[in-house]
Amino acid sequence: MLSEDKISHLSHVIANEVKRHAGVKVTGDEERVLKAVKRVLADELAQEGEIDRKVRAKLASYSRGIVEGSTEWDVLYRKTFEEETRKQVK
Repeated sequence: MLSEDKISHLSHVIANEVKRHAGVKVTGDEERVLKAVKRVLADELAQEGEIDRKVRAKLASYSRGIVEGSTEWDVLYRKTFEEETRKQVK
């Protein structure tokens, strides 16, 4: 999870990059833009956290007892995380 300071920093970086893009014109209050970017970042991080919890629970339920941090666990985690992410997009 990212701290509020990191989310704030990232939102400023993203907002500045969006404003620099030639095809984008930002109108209105800059604070509204920053709040919108922060909200999107927070929502995405929350969704990623929920997927992480689901994946860890699924891997913990395996009867073989896969050790977290092992190569096998890492591969299964990535594969399962990608599957859960695809389910969320649908």
